[in-house]
Amino acid sequence: MLLQRALCRSWTRQIAEPLPSYGSKLLRAHTLTLRSLRSSPRHQRPPRSGSIQTSPPFENYTFGGSVPPSNVFKAFIFTGAFSAGCFMSATILEYENTRNMMIEKARQSKFPWLRSQRVSQEQNVWEQLKQELKLHWDKLTPGERIFVPLCALNVLVFGLWRVPSLRNTMMTYFCSNPAGRAVCWPMFLSTFSHYSLFHLFANMYVLHSFSNAGVLSLGKEQFLGVYLSAGVIASLSSILYKTVTAQPGLSIGASGAIMAILAYVCAKYPDTQLSILFLPMLNFSAGSAIKVIMGFDLAGCIMGWKLFDHAAHLGGALFGLFWVYFGTELWQKRIPFLTMYHDLRKTK
Repeated sequence: MLLQRALCRSWTRQIAEPLPSYGSKLLRAHTLTLRSLRSSPRHQRPPRSGSIQTSPPFENYTFGGSVPPSNVFKAFIFTGAFSAGCFMSATILEYENTRNMMIEKARQSKFPWLRSQRVSQEQNVWEQLKQELKLHWDKLTPGERIFVPLCALNVLVFGLWRVPSLRNTMMTYFCSNPAGRAVCWPMFLSTFSHYSLFHLFANMYVLHSFSNAGVLSLGKEQFLGVYLSAGVIASLSSILYKTVTAQPGLSIGASGAIMAILAYVCAKYPDTQLSILFLPMLNFSAGSAIKVIMGFDLAGCIMGWKLFDHAAHLGGALFGLFWVYFGTELWQKRIPFLTMYHDLRKTK
């Protein structure tokens, strides 16, 4: 029964093709200005003494060096393994969430007095604080419940960059560099690093703008699987481009993953009307927007523009489009794994 409930949740999301009416409104007046979403840091002047440094210390870092073929091979293997792990974890998370929800409902129906007794015992300050936080959490939309933890992680990493004793570690593991000593985990961890406050704000604003529509369409578990996998796939695209063009360097930012969500939503609901921040009078369709954005990034790759990591943007967007057309079929292939996990869960 639990397995059927979990599958039923998934099928319900897949057949709910039309975007809910309030979902379309969520996309209005949200920025599509994706500038500085994922940047390739460049040399800058050192900050004045006594001033607060607002960007990571890239000015003392050397970007040169050839890309070893073994690093490219490792990047391919890591991308496949990490993406598979993300969707397997999403499947387990979906199962456990469904199971916990059913258990809680069963308890409330069989032992209604237990809830009232529990409330009477929760009178201390800590329990009241937890209740207040839970009330605020329950008021969030499905997309916001995914956005808040992701945003918190990005803000936390942004703060860690400002700790001098951690800079060497952050430079090694939180920057994606095809010529670096560490290649695999930086492909993932770099998606939580940001170059400046504006870089962080721009990424989080766009993620917040499109997260609710994405979660309503995919479900929170599949959304997380797509988002995290897209970040690593975008890093792989950047590594391949830098290897082919012999331009190794650092890349940071969540925009590769965000571009996948943006491309998915725009392709799934192409007639949704969008507008640019501070220019609400300019309206255009989501389908037209993603074409322009991807065209800009394609031109950046062809022309060799170095202002942004266009290859990472394009790789993330292509993965989002791929998931629009093939994601439903691929997501259903998790059923054998879900069945195996269900049988394993029953033995415990």
